[in-house]
Amino acid sequence: MQHVPKEQDRFKRHHLEELTGKTFAYVSIAILLVALVAITYFIASKGLSTFFKNDVNLFNFLFGTEWSPEGDMGKPSFGAFPFIFGSFAVTVLAALISAPLGIGAAIFMNEIAPAWGQKVLQPVIELLVGIPSVVYGFVGLSLVVPFMRERFEGVGFGLASGMVVLSVMILPTITSVALDSLKALPIKLKEASFALGATRWQTISKVLVPAALPGLLTGVVLGMTRAFGEALAVQMVIGNSQKLPESLFDSTSTLTSVLTLEMGNTIAGSAHSNALWSLALILLVMSFVFILLIRFLGRRGQTHER
Repeated sequence: MQHVPKEQDRFKRHHLEELTGKTFAYVSIAILLVALVAITYFIASKGLSTFFKNDVNLFNFLFGTEWSPEGDMGKPSFGAFPFIFGSFAVTVLAALISAPLGIGAAIFMNEIAPAWGQKVLQPVIELLVGIPSVVYGFVGLSLVVPFMRERFEGVGFGLASGMVVLSVMILPTITSVALDSLKALPIKLKEASFALGATRWQTISKVLVPAALPGLLTGVVLGMTRAFGEALAVQMVIGNSQKLPESLFDSTSTLTSVLTLEMGNTIAGSAHSNALWSLALILLVMSFVFILLIRFLGRRGQTHER
């Protein structure tokens, strides 16, 4: 007679815990969705004011090369192409350096190095991820800029310095994701390759890397996402001149460096302030594009696993 009430109490407690967990999960998702929609609406409404309120031509904004918010003779110019070009150039160049190094390091740690090698290298990679961006910028300012000034043309501040600093910053991200992708591969792939007489290098290049390619590319895109949105470290070494660079060693600016330098010196609601919000909108749209690209690559990886 006492057994039935205990079972009922346990069932009620289990049902209450499940209901509490679901409620917490749904509330968290609702808060995230509301925050995402609110941020997107806020930035979009501010950024689009440049075109609907201040009558700035969209084509001239995206492809114009003159950025003069004060203007000559009362005619301000909002040509953002040098900043857009600077952001894409420094991101792609950094990825070109970091992608082969990061993927190579992941292959070495997972397939070549002995067990102690991964135990040593893994904490080093995690340590690099946790270093603040201002430290990377200060190191770049103290070492990379003087090196560029002494070895190449220019004053040291420019695309090349930003490329070197960003490539070091995104290297741990690419390495970590690439390593996880290689670890996730089924062991039967390697065993089947060895069973067919392939060498270790043939197995790595012809079997493991192609099988893990969606995950490796996801790591590269994640690194590019961080590089595209990085502000402080790039601002400290890129020179921040508002013009198109003519070489790797020319000073230029990125979207993030212009935002951090000028946003505090504008009046809310002015054409200059709205133009900066338009630059922020471009950053937001590019972040969405990178996220969609990562999800696409992730789905391709799941399709290949099936």
